Amino acid sequence: MQAKDSNPPDGGYGWVVVVSAFMVMGLTAAVLKTFGLFFVEIQQHFDELASTTSWITSVTIAVFHLGAPVASSLCVQYTHRTVVITGGLLAFSGMALGFFGLNMVWMYATTGFLQGLGISFSWTPAISIVSHYFSKKRALANAIASAGECAFAFMFGPFFQWLIGQYGWKGALLIIGGIQLNICVCGVLMRPLGSSCFLEASNCETETSPGNSASRTDKEDQSPITPKTFNWMLVRRPEFVLYAIFGILAAMSFFVPPLFLVPLSYSLGIDESWTASLLSILAMVDFGGRLLCGWYANLHVTKTIHLLAMAITLISTSLMLLPLANNYLSLAIFTGFYGFFFGTTVAIHITVLADVVGMPEFDSALGLFMLIRSTGGFVGPPLAGLIVDMAGDYRGGFYMAGAILVLSAGFLIILDRLQQKKIRGSKIRTKPEKSTLPYPSLHILKHQ
Repeated sequence: MQAKDSNPPDGGYGWVVVVSAFMVMGLTAAVLKTFGLFFVEIQQHFDELASTTSWITSVTIAVFHLGAPVASSLCVQYTHRTVVITGGLLAFSGMALGFFGLNMVWMYATTGFLQGLGISFSWTPAISIVSHYFSKKRALANAIASAGECAFAFMFGPFFQWLIGQYGWKGALLIIGGIQLNICVCGVLMRPLGSSCFLEASNCETETSPGNSASRTDKEDQSPITPKTFNWMLVRRPEFVLYAIFGILAAMSFFVPPLFLVPLSYSLGIDESWTASLLSILAMVDFGGRLLCGWYANLHVTKTIHLLAMAITLISTSLMLLPLANNYLSLAIFTGFYGFFFGTTVAIHITVLADVVGMPEFDSALGLFMLIRSTGGFVGPPLAGLIVDMAGDYRGGFYMAGAILVLSAGFLIILDRLQQKKIRGSKIRTKPEKSTLPYPSLHILKHQ
């Protein structure tokens, strides 16, 4: 492989990869986002509490995050293409086995664990390979790829509702699993970008140096990959720790609204057909928020961490206001506000992570961030379900999500202050050295 491959093409076949990632986002994250349509059906079928039923989504989210480092490691050993195809098969298996619906434990293991692992093995490599194919246009490419989640969720809302009405929730799961097999097709299109997908530029240069033997090249290919992909020492960096805490709190909140939006609308007496349209509205404004924020972030007018903090604050405000809705129109308006600001957050939070740790540590940071954030996704839905059971009202879950997001924004502010302090300290340390450069004669006289 030529060393020049270490430079991302920023176009060309990269756009095919972006389209493939766009499809993968839709067939994974969009399915997870619209799973709330199955919530009431499964709860009534097994006659369980909301907190018990919500563990299905909780397990899916947790495994999705916990599997990220494993998926990254497999990408290093094999290829992004192989891991995405494996993820598609796992996602299909989870939904297909969920069709049998034996009991709640069975649902945890199939539509929970297997589906979560399939999403992780598909989503993580798709996001990673887009970042490798693009450099200057990375923020825009990631925004377009992530928008697949919204575009598909817009269609999946009414489509899943129709499937449930025609074939029941079990039949709908089987059909959705078959649709998810298309992830494998997307994986085939994700052509590896040479060894540079997994190695730093310096490693690529070492491999192509004429003085190196074949055995030396093999050794270089094998030994440095894992340390560079998994830099566990990132957990000792205060900046990363602060951002990881933000991620935990955000994950506790982000998965609650889609889960309880449908039950809340039912409790308000809104017709099922109108309820499904709420998820479509959510997806549509989410789509617009991602693309608009991705475009704006590329202008570099506002610091990305400031933009993220503002978006989080506006999301929490929307969630606090959403429970005040008492009819379809007001619920749709508040849902729209929440969806738009959620989209802006998703569009830039990976970019902020890259800014915090730097691109050389991005792969390590992404895996660790997903791993740590999994605790929030695992705890959030059951905690919200417990609050709903205690209050006897689905509004309690939205209040909880909004309050936790306010707390998460505080950690972003602390992180920004810490970064600014380090920048000021760096300028102070380098200022004396720079001041002597324009006056070399004075430097000479001093030593004489």
